Amino acid sequence: MAVKKTSKTNTKPKSKDEKRSFGNKVARFCIKVFLWFFAISLFFVILFKFVPVPFTPLMAIRAMETRTDGKEKVCKHDWVPLEDISENLQKAVIASEDGTFLDHNGFDFSAMQKAFSSNQKGRKLKGGSTISQQTAKNVFLWQGRSYLRKGLEAYFTVLIELIWGKERIMEVYLNSIEMGDGIYGAQAASEFWYGKSAKNLSKYEAAGIAAILPSPRRFKASNSSAYINKRKDKIVRVMRHIRKLEY
Repeated sequence: MAVKKTSKTNTKPKSKDEKRSFGNKVARFCIKVFLWFFAISLFFVILFKFVPVPFTPLMAIRAMETRTDGKEKVCKHDWVPLEDISENLQKAVIASEDGTFLDHNGFDFSAMQKAFSSNQKGRKLKGGSTISQQTAKNVFLWQGRSYLRKGLEAYFTVLIELIWGKERIMEVYLNSIEMGDGIYGAQAASEFWYGKSAKNLSKYEAAGIAAILPSPRRFKASNSSAYINKRKDKIVRVMRHIRKLEY
């Protein structure tokens, strides 16, 4: 009886040249992705140096949350130039959010160290982010905490500090951040909380908006709680020592 021979599967390992070729392809792909990312991100940073930011990722996220919850969609966002935003509000957000804004290059390492130490001791979680970092996150990135997002935040912070400068960073920040439930930017916030233009905010009114920034959907800038009123008083006191932003 003839015995049928079975063919063996060719399990010959890849040669060094084949492995090297595959590694080169992966390396070239990664380089292309990096170059495309750098080119696109640089394009938008340069674009937004001159063009108002029409919307932010947070605005889109809030809109989806509202739709999912079946609530009425509210999104008020009116862009105004920095000269039409009260100097009081500019000083108030510096006093509240980033006391060294006018002096640092995007990062306040002292504040970051204090935040890290506080978090390590189990206290309330703090980020130590500067206005520049918050602006980079709000305009270009998503919310949340991850090493990837923090790395990208640092990257965009360096870019906007180099390309935009302090004046533009402040202008974008005050026109883009969340200042209430569905309220974005200084002009919309001033009209919503005080029924006036952002240009005409008093020191105490500006401090009221700045005081709620950590949780703008939880607190009220007007008819505020005792906690927010206490924050307002502190911000007004600190504002006296904040110098004017030159533009």
